[in-house]
Parts: sequence; structure tokens; C-alpha cells
Amino acid sequence: MNLRLIGIGAGVLIILSLPLAGAIAGPDFAGQDDGKGGGLFRTLGLSDPARTSPAPAGRRAAPAGTERTGPAEQPRTDSRCGPELSSPHGVEAQTCVLVAEGRTWGRSYYRNTSGRALDAMLTMMGPAGRTVQIRCSVGAGDEPGLCETPKEDSAGEPESYSAVAEFAVPDDEGQLLLRSGSNSPAPGDG
Repeated sequence: MNLRLIGIGAGVLIILSLPLAGAIAGPDFAGQDDGKGGGLFRTLGLSDPARTSPAPAGRRAAPAGTERTGPAEQPRTDSRCGPELSSPHGVEAQTCVLVAEGRTWGRSYYRNTSGRALDAMLTMMGPAGRTVQIRCSVGAGDEPGLCETPKEDSAGEPESYSAVAEFAVPDDEGQLLLRSGSNSPAPGDG
């Protein structure tokens, strides 16, 4: 056989196998995960992630022979929401009071199909006259969005909080298009 042809074939084979070798080895970013699962062996389930990858900063690695079965548990967030409301002007919203880890905040989920940009004013009212208010710009579009007050330390029972979102045209008149509350009765309930 021609040695030159064998040499060229071996070189081509080496060049073509380099991407596969990189996939098998996985990322080498000083312990950082690339978010893709860490190489071909791990993707195929041929390696134990608890043994081969370092624990993220602030988290201990699982003991050898044990396997992590998902993301770390997230703190529970309780919510109290009013009904989903819509206006004939093309605004839909639902407003909630959320509580987690001793903190309380208001959130309004919305969709604006009015064809124009709007202003939203979200007001969170708590015990002893505590009030937090935030203005959100609501773009003209069909994509859902949310407006949220900052999280504040809870002062009292969750039932003592309420939130109201008002969606209006951003001009001198400020025509109100929709008001949505966390404790609003459902349409037809009163």
C-alpha cells in the first residue's frame, strides 16, 4: 500500500475525531458547568455527576454513591389572587399578594392588546397604613408581562394585605382602562 495515502487517511481521521474527543471530555472551565450536561459520557448516563463534577459554590457535593435528583428546593411562595379580568379596551390582568420567607409583595400579571403603550400603577396596602406603590410601563403588544412591587418584610397576617393595579392611557387625561385587585370579587359575585 501507499504509505502516503495511509498517512493522509490517518490525519483526516484524527481531525474528524477531535470534536468527539471534546464532547467526551466535557467542559474545562475551572469547575464551571456549561449548562449542557458536561460531555458525552454524562449525556449518555455513563458517568455519575456526583463523582465527576465539583459542587457549585456554596453547595456541598453529594457523597460518593448518592445521586442528586433535581434542583435545590425553592422556598414556598403563597399567593392570594383576585380574578382574571379583561376590559373592552384590550387589557387583561390578574393581581396577587405574594408571601415567602417573611416577605410580602404585590404582583400583577397582564396582557395588553389595546395597540398602544399604557401605564400601570400597582399599589400594595398593608396593616397600619403601610403602602408601597410602583409605576410600570406596559408596552403595546400581545406578550404577557408583570408588574411587581419590591419585597418588604411582612408586618401582620397575609390576609391584612391587598394589592390593586390600575391600567391607564399615559396622557393628560389618564383614562382608566382596567382596575384589578387581589381581593376583588369575581365578575358576577357582587
